[in-house]
Amino acid sequence: MGRIFEVRKSTMFARWDKMAKQFSRIGKEIVIAVKAGGPDPNTNPALRRCMLNAKAVNMPKDRVEAAIKRASGKEMANYDEILYEGYGPHGVAILVETATDNHVRTVANVKSHFNKGNGTLGNSGSVSFQFAKMGVFKLKPEGLNIEELELELIDAGLEEMGESTDEDGNEVIVLRVGFADFGKMQKALEDKKLTPLSSELEWIPLNTVELGEEEAQDVLKLVDRLEQDEDVQKVFHNLK
Repeated sequence: MGRIFEVRKSTMFARWDKMAKQFSRIGKEIVIAVKAGGPDPNTNPALRRCMLNAKAVNMPKDRVEAAIKRASGKEMANYDEILYEGYGPHGVAILVETATDNHVRTVANVKSHFNKGNGTLGNSGSVSFQFAKMGVFKLKPEGLNIEELELELIDAGLEEMGESTDEDGNEVIVLRVGFADFGKMQKALEDKKLTPLSSELEWIPLNTVELGEEEAQDVLKLVDRLEQDEDVQKVFHNLK
């Protein structure tokens, strides 16, 4: 029984850590959105997106409202969004999105993570050409006519549409649009009264690298190390 308890406790702490990281990431996104476009979600589509994504990860409403209020204050630090590029073990390309109030600290930490994970931090442009920056929207499939919806969203910049599953195994519809059409798709879905489960900007690999299980674990250990850093928002790679 003791061992079962320890396993359950470990799983519980892992979920808490993941939730804390998600809340921290969205909190920074809220600050960036409010600083750029104001605290009113009705006139700030970036803030609406943040609030939507907060709901998707079950971030409490009062915590979201508190983050918006803090972001509106003059004493709140500004976060700069910086993209770092590099290679992990076995030649896997990695992109690291950060939001930081201290560039020196962040670049030092990211470089250290790459070095300790047998990777190499590269220069700007050394890796990003292997990815396409796209808007990714996820919808519940219930009540949707997929074929009709696909035709209706082409004018909004829809490039790819398919089915997938979320972390809990639930079916979702995934829409992808080019970076420049993100706002157009967001408005098109709002006009259709469709509320996405989430809407994110992601770096999609143009080609993927397939590795054996042991080599893949080397890469994923580095990815996990990077994701645990407080300044890191998201990590993307081209590991299959």
